[in-house]
Amino acid sequence: MARFVIGLDYGTDSARALVVNAETGEILSSSVKNYPRWSRGLYCDPASNQWRQHPKDYLEVLEFTVRDALSKCDPDVAANVVGLAFDTTGSTPAFADETGAPLALSPEYSNDPDAMFILWKDHTAIQEAAEINEACKASGTDYSMFEGGVYSPEWFWAKALHILRNSPEIATKASTIVECCEWLPAVLTGVTDHRKIVRSRCAQGHKSMWSAEWGGLPPEDFLSGIDPALAGWRSRLFENTETADKPVGHLCPEWAGKLGLSEKVIVAGGAFDCHMGAVGAGVKPYTLVRVIGTSTCDVMVVSHEEIGDKCIKGICGQVDGSVIPGMIGLEAGQSSFGDVYAMFRRVLEWPLRELSGLEGEALEEACGNIIPSLTVEAERIPVSESGMLSTDWVNGRRTPDANPLVKGTVSGFTLGTTAPMIFRSLVEATAFGTKAIHDRFAEEGVRIDEVIGIGGIALKSPFVMQTMCDVLGKPIKVCKTMQACALGAAMFAATAAGVYEKVEDASLAMSSGFSKEYVPDPARTKVYSEIYKKYLALGSFAEEALY
Repeated sequence: MARFVIGLDYGTDSARALVVNAETGEILSSSVKNYPRWSRGLYCDPASNQWRQHPKDYLEVLEFTVRDALSKCDPDVAANVVGLAFDTTGSTPAFADETGAPLALSPEYSNDPDAMFILWKDHTAIQEAAEINEACKASGTDYSMFEGGVYSPEWFWAKALHILRNSPEIATKASTIVECCEWLPAVLTGVTDHRKIVRSRCAQGHKSMWSAEWGGLPPEDFLSGIDPALAGWRSRLFENTETADKPVGHLCPEWAGKLGLSEKVIVAGGAFDCHMGAVGAGVKPYTLVRVIGTSTCDVMVVSHEEIGDKCIKGICGQVDGSVIPGMIGLEAGQSSFGDVYAMFRRVLEWPLRELSGLEGEALEEACGNIIPSLTVEAERIPVSESGMLSTDWVNGRRTPDANPLVKGTVSGFTLGTTAPMIFRSLVEATAFGTKAIHDRFAEEGVRIDEVIGIGGIALKSPFVMQTMCDVLGKPIKVCKTMQACALGAAMFAATAAGVYEKVEDASLAMSSGFSKEYVPDPARTKVYSEIYKKYLALGSFAEEALY
């Protein structure tokens, strides 16, 4: 009988489970479910950039998606599942008790946002990140050196310090801080002591300044020097991290029963979605994988010999084993991509929702037609004829050179400006943001031979992908499966379960291949190269003169 694995992908809005033949990569079934509390906007405050998720959301969708996906397979598949693995958003930490459970799972803190998981895009810790950056630059060792040299409010220590300052009671009650991608494997393997949680090399290397070079986390005197509130937390966390190809344990009896699986099932280590997604897309040296969704993550791998002791400036980190064990994983990305288009859609929805008189299905259908209709019209506008120019920083800038304070900019309005013109400029802005990341890697000596796109936008929006291709002046392959991140998690599950010796072997055997390759139009690429210079100039003006 064939062996099967389950890849679990925890995104921003929903989670999905993928049941995969571990030997062939055939996807047998999948299931997706939105987080119920998140869908209602609970515990979030967009005006203050607060984005929190309740741990119960994660547990409820876990049980549903696994059982639902298995229900679509032959009855004997569940009995032959040998492994499962999680990928999640990140940095998405939560303060937890002695058992490792987030404090929001206790009745006392069940409605306290500071006791929940702090989602990757939460920007409430801007001040704390600035203080960490100041401390890094004043220190004899720059502990942000392997994280691009700029620490972000989206990351572990900034968020932790913000909660410690904002909620002293949470600080008193908590025993540790855990990333979502570490907590979920711990739950499934029955861990009841936070000291036994296996910590993710991917999460901690990229977001908590963990490095073997200085013996793990930054030293106690550095952390307490930022703020006495951080004193003692280093010793309450962890010393070591592990790559995600290793097993962390077997399914505990409780969760084996809930999921309808055997207690023999191996649970692999956790990692971030974009890193496992890169493996699912077939990442290899000189390949840039773009995980394109509400935001983007750009992932590469390089050998130790090639990168040497060089630190790549302005990215989201370079970490040994964060993507493929034995290689250095590089991460960059845009804080908003699909969110740029969603923002513009919300602007245009206002008169429909407030003034049109439409209700119910008719209203939702009208709103749902906004982006498709804009796309059709925007495609008809020749490059540069709209006269509009925008930046993509509607949620700050992640890379190159993180700056959460910058805002999105739209310029070039005239009396003849139309909504499709604005939309085209926003699509071009997200493509220019892509080029800025590509060029930073190139400037730092990282060779890029091919680009791969994965995710819903890559598969569903030819206009966006062709624009990106023309701006880059490079072909872009699109991964065939919509669920490349979940497939990547399945590859890690197969490796941890012993089906493959190395993640690279699993990636080769289980790959879905590519559905399409976009080829740049040389004429448009030439025009875009000039417009890109104006994008850089507009960005500089917006950053220096306004913010």
